[in-house]
Amino acid sequence: MKRTIRKVAVLGSGIMGSRIACHFANIGVQVLLLDIVPKELTEKEKQKGLTLEDASVRNRIVQDAFQTAVKSKPSPLYHLDYASRIQLGNFDDDMKEIGDSDWVIEVVVENLKIKKIVFDQVEQYRKPGTLITSNTSGIPIHLMLDGRSEDFQQHFCGTHFFNPPRYLKLLEIIPTEKTDPEIIKFLMHYGDLYLGKETVLCKDTPAFIANRIGIYAIMSAMHTIDKMGLTVGEVDKLTGPLIGRAKSATFRTMDVVGLDTTVNVSNNLYEALTHDESRDTFKLPRIVKELYDRKWWGDKTKQGYFKKVNKPDGSSEILELDLNTFEYGERKRASFKALEASKPIDNLKERIRLLVNFDDKAGEFYRATFYDLFAYCSNRIPEIADELYRIDQAVSAGFGWELGPFETWDVLGAKKTAAKMEEQGHKPAQWVQDMISSGAESFYKLEDGKRMYYDIDTKTYKVVPGTEDLILLDNLRKNKVLWKNSGASIFDIGDGVLNLEFHSKSNSLGGDVLTALQKALDMAEKEYLGLVIANEGANFSVGANLGMVFMSAVEQDYDEIDFMIRQFQNSMMRVRYSSVPVVVAPHGMALGGGCEMTMHADRVQAAAETYIGLVEVGVGLIPGGGGTKEFALRVSDRTEPGDVELNALQNAFMNIAQAKVSTSAHEAIDMNILRPQDGISINGKRRIADAKASVLGLHEAGYVQPVQRKDIKVQGKTGIGLFKAGIYGMKIGKYISDHDVKIAHKIAYVMCGGELSYPQMVSEQYLLDLEREAFLSLTGEKKTLERIQNILQGGKPLRN
Repeated sequence: MKRTIRKVAVLGSGIMGSRIACHFANIGVQVLLLDIVPKELTEKEKQKGLTLEDASVRNRIVQDAFQTAVKSKPSPLYHLDYASRIQLGNFDDDMKEIGDSDWVIEVVVENLKIKKIVFDQVEQYRKPGTLITSNTSGIPIHLMLDGRSEDFQQHFCGTHFFNPPRYLKLLEIIPTEKTDPEIIKFLMHYGDLYLGKETVLCKDTPAFIANRIGIYAIMSAMHTIDKMGLTVGEVDKLTGPLIGRAKSATFRTMDVVGLDTTVNVSNNLYEALTHDESRDTFKLPRIVKELYDRKWWGDKTKQGYFKKVNKPDGSSEILELDLNTFEYGERKRASFKALEASKPIDNLKERIRLLVNFDDKAGEFYRATFYDLFAYCSNRIPEIADELYRIDQAVSAGFGWELGPFETWDVLGAKKTAAKMEEQGHKPAQWVQDMISSGAESFYKLEDGKRMYYDIDTKTYKVVPGTEDLILLDNLRKNKVLWKNSGASIFDIGDGVLNLEFHSKSNSLGGDVLTALQKALDMAEKEYLGLVIANEGANFSVGANLGMVFMSAVEQDYDEIDFMIRQFQNSMMRVRYSSVPVVVAPHGMALGGGCEMTMHADRVQAAAETYIGLVEVGVGLIPGGGGTKEFALRVSDRTEPGDVELNALQNAFMNIAQAKVSTSAHEAIDMNILRPQDGISINGKRRIADAKASVLGLHEAGYVQPVQRKDIKVQGKTGIGLFKAGIYGMKIGKYISDHDVKIAHKIAYVMCGGELSYPQMVSEQYLLDLEREAFLSLTGEKKTLERIQNILQGGKPLRN
């Protein structure tokens, strides 16, 4: 049976329900969002003379919840216009509307009795064959089947989204024995392709996979922290990005999530897991119980492991909790020899190896917590999952870890680490010993560019399901790199397509990356069909290498700066005017030069979570790699003469002058950075494969090398005059500094084509020359150097 999801009904509009509704709206699905009818009037409603029968009152709960979600930051929507795809209603009046829904998702309070009441209503109106799922995070799925029809049971399972649904990639699929296998197959595929999720098949066990392992890891760490006497600041330094985990690390995460939530899950697991060999780990250690009893639950109670206080001068500061006295004090900087030794190491896997094996207190903490977690995970197979990769996928996607438990174990060496674990009293499961004894000494391996996992039942390696169609550069690194230098690598990704990957610091665009770009284009034009520019770093690129610009500016070597700008501009134009199709596939942050490279591609295949913009104003400069030129070109192409043309030009000017960055790839289309013909990959892991398909599509359609443009309409003095008036008003209103005025004038000058006496057509090269001259003139400004130096020292953009 072919199944298409056109409309989804979400029952329950709380924090999860409203945001799940928003994410379905993100992908173009119509959504019906329902909640209960209020039982009492508010004071405002009484003053207005409303009754419980008025529609605005009956929909108040769902309306308030939805508005709260839409206004929240970060936004649950890719674009605010997508809110119009969501229809609001209530259970009493509108439950009958679920009859034309293809999928009904229950997201009400975690109470089995209430869920059953909702399901009774669903049974009355749901059409046979409709998907029906529960977003429960803790109630056993099979208990929800009591009293349900056979068709309901066959089409029912758990679908556990993680909060916030737009940003956390995990979707756990939890079937029952009655669930039709075709439903499971459909949801696994739909979650991956359409919702952009890491869909993980789970067993119906307490807390499923991610929370079972994640909460265990937290509670195990808490016991170790208490025993070792570590501080809040030390732990959050040790357990964040340093080891490839979320920036909020341990204690800040607990404050954000709410300590009560963590405690409730841990207590429930302790009660449910009578068979668990490590059950006592779920007992609350002193440093958790004390805060819980005091109701210091984090952000929701205004204090937890951290507390924000106001200082006498009106500013605020964040204090951290002393875990011995339970008093707040100044945040203390973590100081361990292991941290100092790890600073030069950019490679995460190399850094983890150093940290875990380091002979100091930090290393001791890592060994205690990692070894305990490894042993626990090994003993959860086959209880919570039959295959080890499911545990890694769930924990990584649900908690934002770059490496799951078994992946981390592999980094440290499976055989060597297993022996060390036993020495410290953390014995792995017998299957691990059997694996090592058989000569298989890793949980994963690469074979012919495919990632294989160790299958416990067959004692063989198998391809990780769901990865067959993906292009993952790490899997190709061993055999498919054709050329590389210190800043970039060129891969053969098959079917006549190359991929250029940046791996400079923060993927900044310096001379080595531009050299690699020219090499990749040379190779592609000579022997291949096209080129993808993509990487798998945290961000696509934070822009040009400011350090080189700063050093040359300090030395007043303006010829060198001029050379650097020309080289960058020429490289961007080579991307635009190559004889083979070039597709750029950005993700995460694509700022400054990263945005300019994207704007010069034949096509863009952006991850939905792409935050892109021209931010050079923040360092006292203008976009100098073709970005200012490109906005002028796009305004010329997309507008008719008259006021509309000038309004479009003003919008483009403001994008640059305010250093605007999109909050999604969809918003970047509104900003005219991405174009309607560009592609968006909801699942970021599919981005490079999608980009490759785009290259092949352009080639098969008969790609012809474009001709440089000489027909860009600019406004000349007319446009510059309008901009100057606006800039003057901003200055008089004290919204911008004198230096900002100077930058704004430069942007206007370039976008309007300079001091031309009337609107006329100019070439791309003409605008590039103006752009380069403006950029160069600003590098000699003292205020610009101050801004660049501030950024290089880790500060935020200045407005001096």
